[in-house]
Amino acid sequence: MKEANPSAEPIGQNLIKLISNLCFSVFVFSVLIFAVIAITYQPPDPWLESAPALTKLFTESENATFKNDNSILKTGEDLLLAPARAVSPANNPITEAVIEQTEEKIANSTPKSELGCDELGQVVNCSDPRVVIAVEKFNLRVFKSIVFLEYQTPVKGSKSNECDVAWRFRNKKEKSWRKYRDFRRFKIGIEENCTYKVVQAGAWHSGINARRPRSRISNATRRGSGNNAKLAPPVRDEEINDTIPSLGSAMNFNKGRYLYYSRGGDYCKGMNHYLWSFLCGLGEAMYLNRTFVMDLSICLAAPYNPSNKDEEGKDFRYYFDFEHLKEVASIVEEGEFLTGWKKWNRSHKRKLPIRKAVSHKVTPMQLKKDKNTIIWRQFDAPEPENYWYRVCEGQAAKYIQRPWHALWKSKRLMNIVSGISGRMDWDFDAVHVVRGEKAQNKELWPHLDSDTTPDALVAKLKGMIQPWRNLYVATNEPFYNYFDKLRSQYKVHLLDDYKELWGNTSEWYNETTGLNNGRPVEFDGYMRVAVDTEVLYRAKTRVETFYNLTKDCKDGINTC
Repeated sequence: MKEANPSAEPIGQNLIKLISNLCFSVFVFSVLIFAVIAITYQPPDPWLESAPALTKLFTESENATFKNDNSILKTGEDLLLAPARAVSPANNPITEAVIEQTEEKIANSTPKSELGCDELGQVVNCSDPRVVIAVEKFNLRVFKSIVFLEYQTPVKGSKSNECDVAWRFRNKKEKSWRKYRDFRRFKIGIEENCTYKVVQAGAWHSGINARRPRSRISNATRRGSGNNAKLAPPVRDEEINDTIPSLGSAMNFNKGRYLYYSRGGDYCKGMNHYLWSFLCGLGEAMYLNRTFVMDLSICLAAPYNPSNKDEEGKDFRYYFDFEHLKEVASIVEEGEFLTGWKKWNRSHKRKLPIRKAVSHKVTPMQLKKDKNTIIWRQFDAPEPENYWYRVCEGQAAKYIQRPWHALWKSKRLMNIVSGISGRMDWDFDAVHVVRGEKAQNKELWPHLDSDTTPDALVAKLKGMIQPWRNLYVATNEPFYNYFDKLRSQYKVHLLDDYKELWGNTSEWYNETTGLNNGRPVEFDGYMRVAVDTEVLYRAKTRVETFYNLTKDCKDGINTC
């Protein structure tokens, strides 16, 4: 009979040790996984939507092309507050406290008038600083959604008791530092204590004596307008500087480092597809610390055009703020770049070093340490391999951040938005009525058509918006009189009520014609939707089609 081994440990103790070691291993493994996630995690692009919503928006595709409902993406000025410019008095908002301080200074430095109150009210001295004070107080009381930034000295109106006043402002719902301009005519009266007061205020841009001096119209505009065409007024927004920057001397061309994307399959796709790809390229240039070579020519996809055909030759500057882009990103226009490149090659025996990346599978990480003057990405493969945004997929998504802050909507379009909002005195509600192809597609949107009929709209809006309010209707419904039934309850405004803001006597027409070498520019479908959307954002009460007017889902059945 064998003797028991006294050194043998009981089975229970061995089991406990085994479980303890296993638990410790699981703990160590969990810590390692957490550390890896913490190191490699990159925050999502700055967007108002959640990360899953963004992923769904941009990755749901058929053959790697975006589904496009012709909506307008929010751009940088809609998302995060832009970095402040250098502080100056012109950028400081005018508040009640600022007005009180100004009043004290005026009271201490201005001698009392020997004229009586009645005499002061008969002939108003518009240059008297107390007139500006009266207008500032009136504007703060009436236009509560506006930030007032600076006033010009009032000038005489058409009558002895009228003054025309101009000021710069921004809307509180716009997060950019951009300033807009208004000038109105005010009827000035006198209080019992001989201070000025506003008796009556004119409409948007009524103070014509206070508007900007008109500059001479360009020769290009004259040539492009034709002999019988009406010339646009020679007025321009002096704050817009979207000229193309020059590379300077060809001798310095080799000192730059450039990222050049050849045209790919993104050309003539929807604008949202274009932006997703463009910001991928710009983001890679920032990651590589290179200047991005930018083609300002855009092909606008068929759904945005009355012809229902793709239209080439559209200028990036019609739609987006090129001045802001130049300020926050290192870019060069493609024509300038190619000219500089050719000049260098003609005057030097040694050609510039170039790295050609013939596939999107060459990752940004592989190019990070490349010393060549030009990295030339070529997109010659068949679709969908030739889409720019493929560069930012996979592992590259952890390194490339799309610079949404660099992309703002065109100031020229935003001037139209301000014009429409200002004509409603910034006091309006809005309803977004989606119809068009969606209303006809009963399979995906079975109730949309009936839920947006004139009778249904009247019934729905009665419970949401007070009667006889200014009601702006942002819509893709092509028939202007479709919303006439709403006029029995509201003061209805549609985009086409403001055609003169982009017509051939408008500031927008004059400036875009200049950009287009003297040829008039069409106010196309993308511009219409962009303006409609921005006016909608500025409404005090906003009613949306989906979830407010209909229970159908925005992207079709079972997508809510």
